[in-house]
Amino acid sequence: MFASIGTWWRGFQERHPELSRFLMFFVLSNGVTVLQLALMPVFRWGLDAFTGLVDVSFQVLPVGSNVDGSQYYMFDYAAGQLPEGGGGLAYFLAVQITLLIAQVINFFLQRNITFKSNTSIWVAAFWYAIAYVVITFIAAAAQGFYKAPIYDLLMNGWGWGGTGQVVADVVTMIVNSAISFWVFYPIFRVIFRQRQDETLAAPVN
Repeated sequence: MFASIGTWWRGFQERHPELSRFLMFFVLSNGVTVLQLALMPVFRWGLDAFTGLVDVSFQVLPVGSNVDGSQYYMFDYAAGQLPEGGGGLAYFLAVQITLLIAQVINFFLQRNITFKSNTSIWVAAFWYAIAYVVITFIAAAAQGFYKAPIYDLLMNGWGWGGTGQVVADVVTMIVNSAISFWVFYPIFRVIFRQRQDETLAAPVN
């Protein structure tokens, strides 16, 4: 069975190289997203339970005002538990540690399996790191709009309490993953190239 599936997939790759790459990218990205969904609550629980970082505010890069006139921060993690607070430094670290682990794994999976790149891994890693930083800022800016309302709705509005917090963790991580998915694919096509080895034919005497 597996042999026939492998044979079919190789034939599909030959007939549809770009589509097959996108499908493999999609499958691996979703696998990494599942890992993120598992890790995020664990890191949040650990940082909340064993550190006081939830009470340490992390609000940096002011970029204008909210509709109510208050300051809008690109990274807005006010001290205190959600939804009243913003999760503090504990929430910020839980998100970033989870994303970092996932993206390191994603880098090697996509490079070696999806794109089968044979160019310099260090050059690719350099551009990947830049892309990761840019996406982190984009995701953080977007999170300022939806994070607090989602937690408030699920925990208070729907009365789910702790269950609502876990579901809200999942929703926010899915949104972050979706942003990464659509931004990374065109970047990967550039940095994970295949260099064609040039074989010089011996001169015929």
